[in-house]
Amino acid sequence: MNQSDSMKVRRIHFPHGEGSLRRHFVDGDLVMSHLVAVLSATFPPGEDFFIRSVRHYHGQITDPELKAQVKTFIGQEVVHGREHDSLNQTLRRLGYPTHRVHRSVERGLRFNTRFLPARANLAATAALEHYTATLAENLLTDERSRVLLGDSTVRDILLWHALEESEHKAVAFDVFRSIGGTDRMRIRAMRRVTVLFLLHVSLWTLLSLLTDRAAYNPRRLIRSLAALRHAPFLDRDVISQIRAYNKPGFHPSDIDSTATLTHWRNELFGPHGTLTPHLR
Repeated sequence: MNQSDSMKVRRIHFPHGEGSLRRHFVDGDLVMSHLVAVLSATFPPGEDFFIRSVRHYHGQITDPELKAQVKTFIGQEVVHGREHDSLNQTLRRLGYPTHRVHRSVERGLRFNTRFLPARANLAATAALEHYTATLAENLLTDERSRVLLGDSTVRDILLWHALEESEHKAVAFDVFRSIGGTDRMRIRAMRRVTVLFLLHVSLWTLLSLLTDRAAYNPRRLIRSLAALRHAPFLDRDVISQIRAYNKPGFHPSDIDSTATLTHWRNELFGPHGTLTPHLR
């Protein structure tokens, strides 16, 4: 069965009550909390960019199955952006500069949409989707990543988001390939995306930390930076999976996540799923 056969748009809503999150919500870790906040702030304008890039070619897609997948992909990304916007407002109240990250990313991606070729934007979308799917599958398969997030609302949001990123990980890639995108263009886009993505996350995590009094405690900061080196998402297997994208002939479905998706669909949205009550 194709990994995306059961992908669907889940109309979900997460409440964010007063006091629902502590300041350093990732297991009390300073740097990791700021890094996750930066990623969350990046998602809404990023999802908008993905939607624009894929939708641009919707009229050129002739395969009815891919056409249906694009429709679901867009629906999922719309809900992702909405729920992360809501979370980001909560994070902003806790002192994270999520609104500034959002504006910076939005300006950059609007520039890309306006001035870069549509095919280049689609290639960048496919590359970024590989990043998000790889990190998503790490969260779904590595218990250490889930333990870091405790039992907070952030954990629930990221597990749901991760499930759907894994479900639709091949959609932008398949659209790119269907409109004549080549391996050379795809790999070149991935190399550019890697540099820009890592610079973005590093710079904004640093700027976010500068707004936090706790970051001026040398012992705590050094301890947190040391722990970051051993973070699950920096494991050799994760880096290897990201690099696999640069191999000629690569396809996202080469990394089989069927069993993982089956497990988490039931765990989160089965009859007794932990997130079923949040569905509208």
